[in-house]
Amino acid sequence: MNFNDLLKNRKPAIIKKWFHATADTYPSNASNFIKSQADCFHNPVGYTLAEGVEGLFDGLLRDDANSERFFPYLNDIIKIKAVQDFSPSNAISFIFLLKPIIREEIAKETNGKNFSDELLSFESEIDGLALLSFDIYMKCRERIYEIKTEEVKRMTFGLLKRANLICDIRDQEPENGSESVLTQKIEG
Repeated sequence: MNFNDLLKNRKPAIIKKWFHATADTYPSNASNFIKSQADCFHNPVGYTLAEGVEGLFDGLLRDDANSERFFPYLNDIIKIKAVQDFSPSNAISFIFLLKPIIREEIAKETNGKNFSDELLSFESEIDGLALLSFDIYMKCRERIYEIKTEEVKRMTFGLLKRANLICDIRDQEPENGSESVLTQKIEG
């Protein structure tokens, strides 16, 4: 039996342990809820985590070295963690939780066989997932900050307009057929 076959045989146990370990990265009351519901409507975070860890593990078992197969699963999980304001290390820590779970599971089945080279290769792929996750996390946080900045700009503009410090000047005949709005600060 080769290393991948061994992991495929232990897949249900590995996924279950990885899901529970990932849910345990949340506070205890949230963790219990995440673990208790598998419904995508009642518990979207738990559902996304469960689907994500299974999809990621299946991707790791495939032979082709294509990081794009991981992106949808990582993106869904990392977006949740970025919005929940996890630190970068906490947001991607769930990936590293897979390593000891795999070591524990293959230790039960190896019967003295040495899979050290295959294990190192597999763990390198897990490290690659962590790097990709960090990139996704940073893009998500960047987008969140952009949204917050735009909201502050809108609020500031609205306040200035209500205070009569800004007024709209509409052109009578715009060049492209649509009305354009110019803003001018009224100094007084």
